[in-house]
Amino acid sequence: MEEMNEPILYWSLIRYQKWSIHIAATSKGLCFVGSIDKTYQELEDWVSKYFSKTTLKQNDDKLEPFKLEILEFFQGKRKSFSFPFDLYGTPFQLAVWDALKAIPYGKTTTYSEIAEAIDKPKAVRAVGTAIGANPLLISIPCHRVLGKDGSLTGYRGGLTMKKQLLQIEQQLE
Repeated sequence: MEEMNEPILYWSLIRYQKWSIHIAATSKGLCFVGSIDKTYQELEDWVSKYFSKTTLKQNDDKLEPFKLEILEFFQGKRKSFSFPFDLYGTPFQLAVWDALKAIPYGKTTTYSEIAEAIDKPKAVRAVGTAIGANPLLISIPCHRVLGKDGSLTGYRGGLTMKKQLLQIEQQLE
């Protein structure tokens, strides 16, 4: 049973084609989606930053519903996710991440447009930083944010991953 001061984070590994991605969830919902082909260390680093005391426990069965929906997304069979999120961030980050969730499938936006959407039009750099801290790659679609000139810009998962996610979405449109 989970104790309030020491939550249990369950994790699993998604394998799709040549990709491997670590994911983690609490009893409340998905809280982390890692980068393609990063090691378990990426997950451990994120956990140590946001949780002072926690137990990381592998549990493929508990994370199966999350894995299935993410795999369906990769296969082009899913445009949105129905599972709950358990997000940890500042109020500003949470506002930015909410704005990211509003970007329609197959569409893109810019950092400036996200800043305007949260009523902070001068906070473009801070928006970029908050987007870079998004713990839920794919499911909170920060890959849909481009530079003002339409270029692919920074992405925690790497520009190759960002390009591939955008290509998945463009194939269905």
